Amino acid sequence: MQRIARFEKVSREQFLKDFKDTFPDYTAEEISEIYDSIKLPKRATKGSAGYDFFTPISFSLKPEEGIKIPTGLRVYMEEGWVLANFPRSGLGFKFRLQLNNTVGIIDSDYYDSDNEGHIFCKITNDSKEGKTVEVAAGTGFVQGIFLPFGITEDDEADGIRNGGFGSTSR
Repeated sequence: MQRIARFEKVSREQFLKDFKDTFPDYTAEEISEIYDSIKLPKRATKGSAGYDFFTPISFSLKPEEGIKIPTGLRVYMEEGWVLANFPRSGLGFKFRLQLNNTVGIIDSDYYDSDNEGHIFCKITNDSKEGKTVEVAAGTGFVQGIFLPFGITEDDEADGIRNGGFGSTSR
């Protein structure tokens, strides 16, 4: 297997800022404890393609409810690779848990953004059976798969990224 990436935590300061922006009722001490508990993504088995992302907080979602989770993670990747994030298949199958952007695409140059390349996952319980999903802190909820990509022969892209969620089209 080719080794092309490395997961890291964002800085404590970046996580505190982003988490407080998303969940303003948490104290700095509570957020610091959450930061300390963050686990880096990992594969469950030797044959797994996906790296499981573990939620840093517990959450409950009723049907049609959503949540934006600051993971506290960033990823360094070699050029020519992308990280595609999907819901974990079990949660998707049982609860129709979905990423709001369908597939989260993390480009290699996101790592150097002002927000340290902090990966967020916004998910929704799209259950059609009225099921509430309960996910405990430390549980895998998203899986990321590294994929190679190509570019056209006449590609001349020279823009520099700073941010995510449509930052290159601003």
